[in-house]
Amino acid sequence: MKKILVPVDFSTPSENALKVAAKLAQKNNAELHVLHVIELAESLFGAEQFNVNDEQIIFFMKLAKKRFSQFLDKDYLKDIKTTEHVEPGSTSVAISELVDENQIDMIVMGSSGVSGIEEIVIGSNTEKVVRHSKIPVLVVKNEIKDINIKNAVFASNFEIENLEPYKKAKKFADSFSAKMHMLYVNLPGNQFSSTSEIHEQMRVFLNKVEMPLDRKFIEIFNDYTIQEGVLNGSEYLKADLIIIPTHGRKGLSHFFNGSIGEDVVNHSELPVLTLKI
Repeated sequence: MKKILVPVDFSTPSENALKVAAKLAQKNNAELHVLHVIELAESLFGAEQFNVNDEQIIFFMKLAKKRFSQFLDKDYLKDIKTTEHVEPGSTSVAISELVDENQIDMIVMGSSGVSGIEEIVIGSNTEKVVRHSKIPVLVVKNEIKDINIKNAVFASNFEIENLEPYKKAKKFADSFSAKMHMLYVNLPGNQFSSTSEIHEQMRVFLNKVEMPLDRKFIEIFNDYTIQEGVLNGSEYLKADLIIIPTHGRKGLSHFFNGSIGEDVVNHSELPVLTLKI
């Protein structure tokens, strides 16, 4: 983890994310890329809304850069190599382009969460990034004074497709010398599995990564939905961090089926690390 991207909008959640990213950068001797996006309506600037030669856009960018410099004038950033980016356009598009152009290893984002009809229809920029990002995304809501992770939860169905996310999750947890609990959410009805069936599935999964089945770090949590099970199970385990693989569903599939990763990000008070399958 040598390059960390932090999108900010000058809000409290984005500053909480910046503080966490700064601590991760110090721990890994990494470089911070801090991005602020000026989202401008096409109705105001026409089809060429992202042409930075437009005088009005240049005016807004100058204002944003001034505020950006003030926002980044923090003691906790003094000894960290920091690169500033101010871009006009769509936040999710700007993040994607910056990740590719600068070979970013991780995104750290703040979120206040969304609910109700906004969650269903509009979503948030954080949700969009979680859905589409090819690299790990760490979502932070609350201020974390000391990012000292002792208990991490890896929530999964433990199908073979989750092997690569598991390896990344284990590496991240190990960097903090944290215990990583494996959480399986068992649902009622036709999705129910017996304890022996779940243990066998986990055994096969762990054999692929050449790890023994240590039941001390395995939790089978019964609940009515995956989201509730992940949140309630993590609380029961006194977790400091939730790690969850995500498919990043798109279009109608996303609308009808939702994304468990996005749901957990929206409703968790704990930091959530999402890893694309």
